[in-house]
Amino acid sequence: MNAPGSPAGTAGYGEEAARLAVQYESVTFAEVHRELLHHYPAPPAAVLDVGAGTGRDAAALAALGHRVVAVEPTPELRAAGERLHAGTDVRWVADALPGLPLLAAEGERYDLVLLTAVWMHLAPDERPPAMAALTRLLAPAGRLALTLRHGPVPPGRHMFDLPPEPTIALAAGHGLRLHHRATRPDLHGRDGVHWSLLLFEREG
Repeated sequence: MNAPGSPAGTAGYGEEAARLAVQYESVTFAEVHRELLHHYPAPPAAVLDVGAGTGRDAAALAALGHRVVAVEPTPELRAAGERLHAGTDVRWVADALPGLPLLAAEGERYDLVLLTAVWMHLAPDERPPAMAALTRLLAPAGRLALTLRHGPVPPGRHMFDLPPEPTIALAAGHGLRLHHRATRPDLHGRDGVHWSLLLFEREG
């Protein structure tokens, strides 16, 4: 089953799924999340990985004892993830931002939501409804971990290089307090690329 609609942000990912699977799996969950890991809830927690790709992070979190839902709108990446991480306790869902309608209909709330290398694919008009949808999926005091890619946009990708401040302000408008902020270089060594890491906590 495909994700609702055809998100522009997924452009190029299906065609390159095989190469991207190798790239994604060449770094570990611990490497990608090192700066934020100590802010994640202890297991068992309800965790949602939005734009899960091949499931590297989802599988690692499930192995730690979390109850994990992996959302991936690109069928080719989702299939790769289900194959690469077969046997892990991860539930895969074909859903997409900005609305995440299938998850919204389920009504579940999560202690941790990951948005790793995803937010920069959303167009300006998609970001407010996406932040609203993510906030509704967070449990009280739940945390949203979001990373932003900075640097040259690869050919054929629907991607925006935006500074952290507008996202921080948008999150604050939805009752998400900035809990931690960090930066890191690109783990794949791509020229001119670096990352912002933002961790928000839902108030109330």
